[in-house]
Parts: sequence; structure tokens; C-alpha cells
Amino acid sequence: MATAKKSNKTKSKMKRIVRGDGRKAADLRPVVIKRGFTKSTAGSVLIQCGDTHVLCTATFQEGVPKWKKGEGTGWVTAEYDMLPGSTSSRRPRNRSRIDGRTQEIQRLIGRSLRAVVDFNALGENTIILDCDVLQADGGTRTASITGAYVAMVDAVREGMRRGVVTKDPIRTAVAAVSVGIVGGAALSDLCYEEDVTADVDCNVVMTARGKFIEVQGTGEGAVYSRTELDKLLDLASGSIRKLVVMQKTALAKRLK
Repeated sequence: MATAKKSNKTKSKMKRIVRGDGRKAADLRPVVIKRGFTKSTAGSVLIQCGDTHVLCTATFQEGVPKWKKGEGTGWVTAEYDMLPGSTSSRRPRNRSRIDGRTQEIQRLIGRSLRAVVDFNALGENTIILDCDVLQADGGTRTASITGAYVAMVDAVREGMRRGVVTKDPIRTAVAAVSVGIVGGAALSDLCYEEDVTADVDCNVVMTARGKFIEVQGTGEGAVYSRTELDKLLDLASGSIRKLVVMQKTALAKRLK
């Protein structure tokens, strides 16, 4: 009588490692969200994720791009850049043209914020988000998304105070985090040192309702399994829930 062979499949086991800053695998770096960082824009936030510092500003502008005029709906767009002194070696300014990495990141930021906005409620108005990296230590694009959301809320509040918008167009919060596999361990919120040695690098954008907006996962030095991907997404989900709470707390404070 034939007997069933045992499966050779084994579950992927993730290692545990000691992180350079003493964090556990699921821990975020210290996060600080400072609203009203500058006075000249409707929404202004300095977000600090460990040693990554990004200034996010949001400008509420009446009118929309030419290609949207007459539709009765609004638009959200984003720009991103790293200042020359944000890294250890001076980074040249993007003056005559935008490099591919910068273009890809600002498109990601724009897509992420547009996903939570009701353009009908926004009316023919535009929100312009500017994310400038003051200091980079990994996760600049994810910090930009998390901070830009808070700045956008303040810009919308200004639009509503002016009577340009009568209904809040923001459906829900959005935040982002980087996760990856480093030395066989799944880690959340990678700093630069971890990011450059990661076998798998993944940026995850989610809403406060637990819906994914974007998942960018790349096998840098190795391939990865579905089990490992699920582990990374679980880490990201937990971290983003914490970030959403921090956003809510920051937005509940009265600006001076």
C-alpha cells in the first residue's frame, strides 16, 4: 500500500538580530511631528523619524491645472527634494532638471495623498505639497508621506476657514513606513545603515482604515517568499497604526 511522502516544504524562519540603536524588530525610530514650523504656508510640518528630518509644507491654491478646468473637481500634487547638506556628501540641487529618483518619489507622494482626498468636495482647488529633506538617514519618502498628510489637513482647514471649501475633502489618514529583511531578520522603519545592507527593501503606504495604497517591494540581495512578504506587511501595518495615532495627536493640538 502506497504511503504519502512527507512534504519537503518548510516554513521560512526569520532570524532575530540586535539593531544598532537597540530597537526591537517592530519598533519605530523616535517620531516627532511639529506643526506650524513655518508661518508663510497654510500647512507646515517638520517630521523627524530618528535622524531623518523632512520639512513638509502644503499650499492651498484656488484653481486647478488647465487640463482639469471646468470639471468642478480639485487636485493634489507633490514635489520632493533633498537639500545639498542633507547627506554626508553634498548633493547638487535639482535646478535644470529633476533626476529619476526624485521624480519617482514625488509621484509616489502625490499618489499617496490623492488616494485619501475627495476631489468633488475639494472643488476646483489645488493642494500643493512640498517635501524637502533637511537630513537623511533612511525612509525619507515614507517620512514625507506621513508628514505631508498632517500639513495637508492644516491646509484644508485653512481653506474651510476661508469658505473656499465647505465640506472636508479628506476621507481618512495616510501614513507610510519602510520595512525590510536585514541579516535574515524582518525589521520595521529602516535607518540608512540597515537600508543599504537589506536583502529585501519594502516601502508600504496605508490608510488609517488598514487599506493599502502602495507596496514597493524589492529583492536587493536575495529573493523572498510569500511568508516573508506577509511578515513584512504585518510589521508595516503595525507601525503605520502607530504613526496614524501620532498624526491624530499632533492634529489635536492647538497651534499658537
